Amino acid sequence: MTDARTAAEAYFHSLEARDWTALTGLLAEEVVYEMPQTRERITGRDRFLRFNQEYPGDWHLAVYRLVAEGRRAAAWIDARVAKEHQDACVWLEFDEAGRVVRVVDFWPEAYEPPAGREHLAERY
Repeated sequence: MTDARTAAEAYFHSLEARDWTALTGLLAEEVVYEMPQTRERITGRDRFLRFNQEYPGDWHLAVYRLVAEGRRAAAWIDARVAKEHQDACVWLEFDEAGRVVRVVDFWPEAYEPPAGREHLAERY
C-alpha cells in the first residue's frame, strides 16, 4: 500500500496540475466526495472527475499542512479562484491499495451550491 502522506500529496498535486489521468489512477471507482457546507455528495470516480474538470474559474490549491496516519490524511489548504482566497480543510480516506475512497471538504462558511452541477451532486 502507498502510504497516506504520499497518496495525499499525489492527490493534491494532480488536482493543481489538472492532471486528470493521474487523478483517475488515484481514485477508487466508488469514491465519495462530500461538502458539508452545501450538503452535497458526489458518488463515483467519473462524476468526481467531471466536477473538478467543470469547476469554474482559474482555481488553485496549495497545501499549508498535511498530516497522515494509517489510511487517513488531513490537509489545511489555501484554495484560490482568481484573486479570492479561502482556507479549507480536506479529509481523505484510502483503501488498502492506497486509492482515495472518501473526500470531505470543509469550507469556512455554509453556502448554497452554485447552479449547474445538479447533474453531478445530490443534496443531503
